[in-house]
Amino acid sequence: MKHVLVTGGSGFIGTNFIHYVHKNKPDWHIFNLDALTYAGNPANHSHLEDDPRYTFIHGNICDADLLTRLFDSHGFDGVFHFAAESHVDRSIAGPEVFLHTNVTGTFRLLEASLAHVRKNTEKPFRFVHVSTDEVYGSLGVDDPAFTETTPFDPSSPYSASKAASDHFVKAWYKTFGLPVVVTNCSNNYGPFQFPEKLIPLMVLNILDKKPLPVYGKGQNIRDWLYVADHCDALLRAFEKGESGQTYNIGGGVEKSNLEVVKTICELVDARTGRPDGSSRELITFVADRPGHDIRYAINPDKSFEKIGYRAGHSFEQALSATIDWYLENMDWVRSVQTGAYREWIKSHYET
Repeated sequence: MKHVLVTGGSGFIGTNFIHYVHKNKPDWHIFNLDALTYAGNPANHSHLEDDPRYTFIHGNICDADLLTRLFDSHGFDGVFHFAAESHVDRSIAGPEVFLHTNVTGTFRLLEASLAHVRKNTEKPFRFVHVSTDEVYGSLGVDDPAFTETTPFDPSSPYSASKAASDHFVKAWYKTFGLPVVVTNCSNNYGPFQFPEKLIPLMVLNILDKKPLPVYGKGQNIRDWLYVADHCDALLRAFEKGESGQTYNIGGGVEKSNLEVVKTICELVDARTGRPDGSSRELITFVADRPGHDIRYAINPDKSFEKIGYRAGHSFEQALSATIDWYLENMDWVRSVQTGAYREWIKSHYET
């Protein structure tokens, strides 16, 4: 039985990853370490509460003593490091927590992992650091997609903190020999995403007949990655990746924010019986965010060649499945829409 530590496993991607691994790796015991900040929801794993292959630990990755105790007690075979502050707008409003969690927290986890490896020199170990394509900065409309050798050029406090954490992880490989893999992914979407992000925000605002806030003219382009495909790629990186290497993970689907919003309008209208096109009238253009990158795009060639990853879901199918999940899980949605969440939406998107 492998003992695997997943940090931030009660957040969006971490939740989906734990569900994916629990289904596909029956010989893995998953330890979920999560601080349960605003986007972490322990109810995401309520069906695993009594499962002997799942253990939840409420704690912070910046707590060095806790990490030491966990590594000593459970002898982890690997780490999947998801825990991070991840919303660009929040990083603009309050950058310091991003420095603390994303940089200091990653440093603490690297130190605990290295101490563990040095105590268990004969035991295989792998540290997978989950990062973002935003570290590469912005592309022009006609620029070639990001590769693993694209220079870092972060634009926001969020992407700067993730870029710093990426450098720390690679340095712990080069200097100390810690067996690490770094993955940089494009925009994820799917079930359990906190409803401040674009797709769930639009779905829920349509249901409530609220304005659909779109930054600028909605022409910012993103590569959209279904979270289940991301989970598959991360598992492949753990099992097939080469230590010290970076693997870019994309969905192969570039769409502008406005295209995505219009598609969501069409799909939700069809599912709710509203007149076709009626929800498009809710689209409201708001002032653009500072330093808003124009375009992200991932070149997936290395991931395909080295770890055999290729996105398995079409955007249309996966977006439809995502919308269906939110419509069928409104109790979950309402449970995470706290007063603090509503104040955040009001202060940033409502005019």
